[in-house]
Amino acid sequence: MNKNFQIDSLDKKILSILSKDARIPFLEVARLCNVTGSAIHQRVQKLREEGVISGSKFIIEPKGLGYTTCAYLGVQVNLTSVRSHDYVFEQIVKIPEVVECHHISGKYSLLLKVYTKSNEHLKNIIVEKIQSIIEVVSTETFISLQEGFTRDLPNE
Repeated sequence: MNKNFQIDSLDKKILSILSKDARIPFLEVARLCNVTGSAIHQRVQKLREEGVISGSKFIIEPKGLGYTTCAYLGVQVNLTSVRSHDYVFEQIVKIPEVVECHHISGKYSLLLKVYTKSNEHLKNIIVEKIQSIIEVVSTETFISLQEGFTRDLPNE
């Protein structure tokens, strides 16, 4: 990101509109912002180039596909070598039920977000796919009972 790049009030309004519906036509965004369609196109392109926004996608709801259990796993890795951490990460990437993996500080090396079809499915993922990785020392599982909310960062 360019250190001199500044987000102005028009950029903020564009981000607010697009974060609610990424499929909204640029001409509609232009109408809501009282500017031309080409101005919106240029602004969005600049926001992409500066790394403020990237891509656009449909959000697939896990429950709609039968994935009713959401859990977070802290994974403790044998840290005798950097290679151990890399090896565990390479194995975790191969597990499709793991939808997020964060490298973190503290007691655990990795924090995983996992969706499964049941608690039994979750147990199988933990025992057969994660704890079976030779360099995994331990795991701790936190089952999400209900998502309270999720949101984008404020664009103020």
